Amino acid sequence: MGNQLVWNDRYDLGVDIIDKEHRKLFRILNKLFEFGQQEEKSQWVCQEAVKYFKDHALQHFQDEEDYMASIDYDGLKMHKRIHENFREITLPALEKELDLAEYSESAVNHFLGVCAGWLIGHTMTEDQAIVKEEMKKQWENLLPEEEQAVMGQAIVSRLYGMFRLESRLISNCYGGEKFGDGIYYRLIYSTKDKKRWEFFLVFEEQLLVKTIGSVLKTKSNTLNVMLMNVATYTARQFVEHIKGHFPSIHEAEVKEEQLLTYEQFQKVFEKYSPQFSLLFDTGEGYFAFCMAAGTFVQSEDGGSKLTENALEELEKYLNQNQAQKEAMIQKKKILVVDDSEFMLKAMQQLLGDHYEILTATSGLSAFRSITLDRPDLILLDYEMPVCEGSQVLEMIRSEKEFADIPVIFLTSRVDRESVKKVVELKPQGYLSKSLSPELIKKEVNQFFEKNKSASAG
Repeated sequence: MGNQLVWNDRYDLGVDIIDKEHRKLFRILNKLFEFGQQEEKSQWVCQEAVKYFKDHALQHFQDEEDYMASIDYDGLKMHKRIHENFREITLPALEKELDLAEYSESAVNHFLGVCAGWLIGHTMTEDQAIVKEEMKKQWENLLPEEEQAVMGQAIVSRLYGMFRLESRLISNCYGGEKFGDGIYYRLIYSTKDKKRWEFFLVFEEQLLVKTIGSVLKTKSNTLNVMLMNVATYTARQFVEHIKGHFPSIHEAEVKEEQLLTYEQFQKVFEKYSPQFSLLFDTGEGYFAFCMAAGTFVQSEDGGSKLTENALEELEKYLNQNQAQKEAMIQKKKILVVDDSEFMLKAMQQLLGDHYEILTATSGLSAFRSITLDRPDLILLDYEMPVCEGSQVLEMIRSEKEFADIPVIFLTSRVDRESVKKVVELKPQGYLSKSLSPELIKKEVNQFFEKNKSASAG
């Protein structure tokens, strides 16, 4: 691998013990990257190098947590959970992979890629939040880590029992990002005393085709009414099995059952505060499981209610999904990254008729979105809190797979000095938020027209 991590002074928090350790971790990973390029290397040396990185990372976590405790940082509990997730889930899984693969080049490269990506993202988001006194509220209702682990294992076991899928948990903070062509299934339960629970199951279409489709021996590579009918009943039984882990839900009954389009799912999920929000790679496609208790948003109008006229609603849903997919094939995909919900909705309304619009409210969620559903263009807010647009751009360019995705900055500052800073980063362009909607749309259209002409030439 020819990769190297480049330290930037923007990563500094101004806290000596943390900044020094961040720099050291960057240097250690760079040494490992250099070592990974050597053709002759022993497994023992690899093991020692990985252990050296791991020991420094764990000591850094402790030093960082001690500092947060000393300043009574409100986000300490959640920050510790992020450290624990990396320490207890991610690192052991990577080390197991290294052992099974006998420290092969691909396994070492995977280890380095995951660790480098995690370190960069964590440094520029959660760590920056320590000194900026800003804390992400989206995950404040997540249940304790041990309950997350138990639920994750229960779902992995159930997926294996039902479909013989060797699944792995890849995130316990799924933020509603789109992955491929998805099916969005929603169940709402309630008891006689008005207690309510809500579940979302998100399937990548190919997962259903390759599992339930293979049981039905369907020859089609697309969903049909019969397959969807079986899939919804299977999904409901899946939830019935999982809710067995919650004695308080035993008497609960299904009150509403829906299939949502991605747009409907987005509207609901942006107001969602889950207790579980888990994303799995099944080997045949992605699967997400989300659950919340207590407060719920209203049912999304237009969602397919499967409790009445099920076959008719399934056929309508599939036809709608197919029509959307056919329309999307012709549309370019734009990811809009902005911490303002107002701005995201405005861009959706402005560009949604002619482009497929994906949205993200932070650098971290943008990176997940890019990984799951690569866009043709990124419109990136330059002045975001915690992780600035320039840092997000650097994260994107540091990944070889994403480095060529064009990025246009959105900025509210148009004075000479601010524009100079934007231009120096060499994006594909920048747009002032003060421009009229017509001009913003015109600029985006012209960007794609220019790219089309360049490709044709």
